[in-house]
Amino acid sequence: MSVLPLVFTSGWASGINAYAVILLLGIFGATGVADDVPEALQRPDVLIAAGVLFLIEAVADKIPYVDTVWDAVHTVVRPLSGAVVAALLAGQSGSLSEVAAGAIGGSTALVSHLVKAGTRMAVNTSPEPLSNIVVSIAEDLGVAGIITFAVFNPVAAAIIAGTLLVLGVLVVVLLVGRIRRFLRRRAQRREEKRMASAGPPGPPR
Repeated sequence: MSVLPLVFTSGWASGINAYAVILLLGIFGATGVADDVPEALQRPDVLIAAGVLFLIEAVADKIPYVDTVWDAVHTVVRPLSGAVVAALLAGQSGSLSEVAAGAIGGSTALVSHLVKAGTRMAVNTSPEPLSNIVVSIAEDLGVAGIITFAVFNPVAAAIIAGTLLVLGVLVVVLLVGRIRRFLRRRAQRREEKRMASAGPPGPPR
């Protein structure tokens, strides 16, 4: 069977939590649960690095506004990770061009990341931190569930990932108003901080 469904699913999941994707696929490969995981993802140094970064993200992703900064930093990291994982999967399978797989995985990860970042901006419009924690846990469980399911049933997992991607885009479109208000408030706070640091104006001459 073509590796395309797994490439698409891993790309979608990488846009949400790239470190979890690398960690899960690497563990599945190293333990023999999945035979098609590339050796590069099973290396101990890769697994350790992915595990440490996953733990850091698990904390940062649940703190209001810190999660938005974290998402901004990962605008490049997540799509690039999705592209690399997809290319490695294609190279292992041989049923899909590595260049095509990288393009599919990277572009899917980018869209998924933008959906995540936009949703988090909307969530941050609420003053309490509970919503951030709930959304973050749901994302982590969703990525773990979909990647695990994709190892055993890649086509069905890809259909679910595609459906979630479309729904996520629709949700962000509906939340555009809240996101704009959030960005305006953040810009206003930055301006207020800048004015406060500048101090009161001096006496007129």
